[in-house]
Amino acid sequence: MFVCNLKLDHKLIFKIVFILLFIVVLVLAGFSFYKVFYTQRVNDSIPVPDVSNITANNYTNVLKSVHDNLNEHIGQKIHFVGYVYRVYDFSQTQFVLARNMVVSSDNQTLVVGFLCNYKNASQFSDGTWVEITGEITKGDYHGDIPVIEIKEIKSCDKPQDEYVYPPDDMYIPTSALF
Repeated sequence: MFVCNLKLDHKLIFKIVFILLFIVVLVLAGFSFYKVFYTQRVNDSIPVPDVSNITANNYTNVLKSVHDNLNEHIGQKIHFVGYVYRVYDFSQTQFVLARNMVVSSDNQTLVVGFLCNYKNASQFSDGTWVEITGEITKGDYHGDIPVIEIKEIKSCDKPQDEYVYPPDDMYIPTSALF
C-alpha cells in the first residue's frame, strides 16, 4: 500500500491566489483603459449620408437638434416633405416648410418647420405640399436660425402621416402650464 502525505501551506496558497487575482485585475484595468482612450469612438465610425432624409417620425427631433446646435449642422443636406406656410413679414423668396405637430390629446396642433429660401418661392401657394432637398445654412429672422437653401423642389401629394409629434416626450405644451 502506498500512502501519500501532502502537507498544504495555507499562507503560501493564499499568496499565490492573491497574486493571480491581482494580475487578472491589472489586465482587465489595462484592457479597459485601452478601450476607453485608444479606440475609435462609435460616433466617429458611423458614416453620415450625403443627404439626410427627414420623416414624420424624426421630424421634430431633427428640427430641435438643428435649432439647438445650429453650427454643427451648417452645410448638411436634407430631404423632406411639408407644406408651404408663410407669415406677413417673409420676403418673396421665403416660406416655412411646415408640418402640424400634435400638442394635446384632443388633437390641437401647432405649426412647426424650417424657414426655407428659394428664388422662385412665389410659384408655390400657401398650403401646397412640396418635397424639397436643400442645405442647412445660418440665417437671420428675429435672431440666428437655421435656413434651408432649397436646391430641388417639387409639388407632391399630402402624405398619409401628415402630423408630427413632440420630440422624445420632452415637450410640455404651454396650455398645460396654465
